[in-house]
Amino acid sequence: MPAQAAVIDGKLVEGPETLDVLDPSTGTLLDRTLRGTGEHVDAAVAAARAASREWAHTPYSERSAILRRIGELIRRDRGEFALLESQDTGKPLAQACADTDVAARYFEYYANTMEAFFGHSLPPNGDFVAYTRHVPFGVTGHIIPWNYPLQIGCRTIAPAIAVGNCAVVKPAEEAPLSVLKVARTALEAGLPAGVLNVVPGLGAQAGAALAGHAGIDHLSFTGSVPVGAAVAHAAAENVIPVVLELGGKSPNIVFPDADLDAAIPVIVKSMLQNAGQTCSAGSRLLVHEEVRDEVLARIDEALRGVRIGPGPQDLDLGPLISAKQRDRVTQMVQRAADSGARQLGGPGQVELPEGGFYFPPTVFTDVDPAQEIAQEEVFGPVLAAMSFGTVDEAIQLANGTQYGLIAAAWTRNLDVAHVMAEEIRAGQVYLNTYGGGGGVEYTFGGFGKSGYGREKGFEALKGFCQTKTIVTKVTR
Repeated sequence: MPAQAAVIDGKLVEGPETLDVLDPSTGTLLDRTLRGTGEHVDAAVAAARAASREWAHTPYSERSAILRRIGELIRRDRGEFALLESQDTGKPLAQACADTDVAARYFEYYANTMEAFFGHSLPPNGDFVAYTRHVPFGVTGHIIPWNYPLQIGCRTIAPAIAVGNCAVVKPAEEAPLSVLKVARTALEAGLPAGVLNVVPGLGAQAGAALAGHAGIDHLSFTGSVPVGAAVAHAAAENVIPVVLELGGKSPNIVFPDADLDAAIPVIVKSMLQNAGQTCSAGSRLLVHEEVRDEVLARIDEALRGVRIGPGPQDLDLGPLISAKQRDRVTQMVQRAADSGARQLGGPGQVELPEGGFYFPPTVFTDVDPAQEIAQEEVFGPVLAAMSFGTVDEAIQLANGTQYGLIAAAWTRNLDVAHVMAEEIRAGQVYLNTYGGGGGVEYTFGGFGKSGYGREKGFEALKGFCQTKTIVTKVTR
């Protein structure tokens, strides 16, 4: 099996060392990629730097047309992208199809919005005329996670190149295939060589080389808190700004007047999507004591009907990404059970497919808010349920972790809804919904240890630029 090559300076670059990419649904070999090294990263950064001036000076209309074409080609190859993403990550095919649509939408959205992204004139000040311009950083680094490689890859690549940067991307070694395909698709769409470079490899090698590279001007990272902190430290050595998206412990908050017929399916979906391997997973349930028993019973009933199997079979729940991740989730669930939390479902309660890295849906009730299962990101199909009696208690529980990525409140009471939206410390707060159906336009980013900086929406364009002020003295 020939290994997938890196894409550097518009060329497919091979090498003697390769990495195995496993199918998480079976645990068997899916593909191989180049095992990128620091030398490959150096070459990619050099290619991006060489292309950066011409790309930054390419008219907006031309850049916009190329981005729009990339989106068109992703849609043309929707079936190929979705199947590849499903096989590479294990997620059900319908979820991979949705990710593909969102990936295309990022290029379409930024192709449209970039033409309205411009500086502004400043108020006259005597004999001085001043205005601002948005200037691309130059070379941007992107370290992409394994849970949503296609969607998150396009989420950072599209706005970066839209405003005139050239990108160097390191996809996760567990799931690099769709990002490599995006790079090849971009070349087909007419993106100039060097504007988008993708180097697969290990995080400790290619990822570390990119994070600490003196030749980049900006870095985006999505992943865990410890690795994010290390990446930020490495970038700080070169005084390089970083956007960190580090995950969360996001709650669905259910009040007694909530429409449970609407809420329950969404809560279950937010727990199970991508096997819970989602930074914005609804991994906590805060439920009013008046409806606690009914809500838990209905969630338990819904989970009993969950179909588990390989991603391409398009069932409800696929595998975790790796044996390592499955072991981590298993250990956290066991510690929660040992600490006294009551368990619904979980290991031994559901028949799992043979092979692969599957883990059953698991709900813990009567959880102490200080317990690990209520505080730390599990990254598996695991829900920690707690009850409350008042709005203030709900707010305290919602804000009671180190994270602050997203939250949802379910209530018909407009006053309560607005109080929750105001008081919850999270980058996104949803009212009577959760997740926003992809929400390319919705600015995304966290409070606390969920990270800093913002992605998605118009804010992402600002994040990939620096503001330059130009002042002219007028002689009368």
